[in-house]
Amino acid sequence: MSRNFRAKQTCQRVVEAKPTALHSVTSLQKLCVRGTGHTVVFRKSKIFAQGDTADAVFYVQKGKVRLTVVSKAGKEATIAIVSEGNFFGEGALAGQNLRMGFAAAMTDCELMRIDKKAMMNALHHEHAFSDMFVAYLLARNIRYEEDLVDQLFNSSEKRLARVLLLLARFGKDGVPEPVVPKISHETLAEMVGTTRSRVNFFMNRFMKLGFIHYAGGEEGGLQVHSSLLSVVLHET
Repeated sequence: MSRNFRAKQTCQRVVEAKPTALHSVTSLQKLCVRGTGHTVVFRKSKIFAQGDTADAVFYVQKGKVRLTVVSKAGKEATIAIVSEGNFFGEGALAGQNLRMGFAAAMTDCELMRIDKKAMMNALHHEHAFSDMFVAYLLARNIRYEEDLVDQLFNSSEKRLARVLLLLARFGKDGVPEPVVPKISHETLAEMVGTTRSRVNFFMNRFMKLGFIHYAGGEEGGLQVHSSLLSVVLHET
């Protein structure tokens, strides 16, 4: 199988990537009537910290959440950015007593907090929800495998392009979608696995080629165009 063919397969998954099918928040509330709660978290606010008790799962109704870990030496790394229609903190369901990392709001967020006991009860007694949640976890596992392949075989330029496409939830041909207001090049470098200077270089190149642009204004939201896909598909 050629590298170009594998790249096209990966990009097809990027284009088709969608959040969990659990669009109806009301349905989730009915499954976990007790033990759920809505919360509004403002931008840059902490949701939980590394070492906190892992006693709940979170569902993102609106906004984006940044997940990070900090080493004993104090070095921070971004491991994921979670957006609408996705869960995070589900390590609590697998025997994780303490949080392995931090979660913070990158934008103003609306979250549903589901207590561990309520979530376990729903998974055991509601088969439709259980099937949906397992499918969600499997799809995310495939994403992690693709991330590993991407890290091992692709250039930092391709990895950056793929990260931007995923952050933009790419899928509407020719229509730019906002990513995250003021996402730093340092954060992108952590996600891509390269230096900030390399990210600066490639972001400037992408802007010159018309693949991305900054919307400006107070928030300075970054917009990604479908033409950026050509960077991922290009055989080097």
